[in-house]
Amino acid sequence: MSVNLTIIILTKNESIHLGKYLPIALGLTENVILVDSFSDDDTLDIARSLNVKVYQHAFINHAEQLNWALDHCNITTGWVMKLDADEYLTPELISEIRQKLDGLSDSITGLILKRRVYFMGQWIRHGGYYPIKLIRIWRKDAGRSENRWMDEHIVLSHGNTIELEHDFIDENLNNLTWWTDKHNHYSTREAFDLLNTKYGFQKNQSKEYSLANKQNQQKRWLKQNFYGRLPLFLRAWLYFNYRYIFQLGFLDGRKGLVWHFLQGFWYRFLVDSKILQIEWLAKKEKKSVKQILEENYGLK
Repeated sequence: MSVNLTIIILTKNESIHLGKYLPIALGLTENVILVDSFSDDDTLDIARSLNVKVYQHAFINHAEQLNWALDHCNITTGWVMKLDADEYLTPELISEIRQKLDGLSDSITGLILKRRVYFMGQWIRHGGYYPIKLIRIWRKDAGRSENRWMDEHIVLSHGNTIELEHDFIDENLNNLTWWTDKHNHYSTREAFDLLNTKYGFQKNQSKEYSLANKQNQQKRWLKQNFYGRLPLFLRAWLYFNYRYIFQLGFLDGRKGLVWHFLQGFWYRFLVDSKILQIEWLAKKEKKSVKQILEENYGLK
């Protein structure tokens, strides 16, 4: 039986995942929507073969794409769920959602889910990477994505949240070349985010919405008030050591070493390298950091 829930999946060339993961989503609800950024692989064919509704819209960033979906995709269910193309639900989570969703009081407007990350087929249990708690299910009239280039979360206009017991899985099937290309792209947006914290050139999220997840609140506070104030490059080294040693990332073995080093050090070091270059260009060309980001990276 389908539940009173619409799942939104944002896609761009995700055929490697959809054939395997999309049927799992359909096992929870028949109301699955793909918002596609003009894929040129088999993404659309797979979706249509499974009778999934497809909308196409030019991609700017994840936040704007999700909010566009909420505004334009004719969602008729009471609840909405965001699911990435490389994520899937465990059978236990599907069962839990079925059992609990319809019986929730009106005061509950958001559900916090626990994400379990797999890398090269291995569960990354340590280094602060489990559980990652995220609002991924919310009442249609209560939630949106905050307007950020990176590290965006679902924010609620009203109500309370509850945390579900079971996990959903993040398991990307692409190779490391794809992974490093993606994180190179992400690093530019992360640099924008950190520079915005420093210079304040982008408006904050409307006060009508709040970051209701305490774990995300704590991480955001630490990023803005501690990590963001540390010296460039030193903070990447300190963060990796904190994750790998004090948060026991070394217990994740060789594959875990690759994950924690690339995601916890290399990526952060690359972000700082881009910040250094952007600020250098701003000084050299006698322009604002905001102008450099707009002219060189198209970010504003």
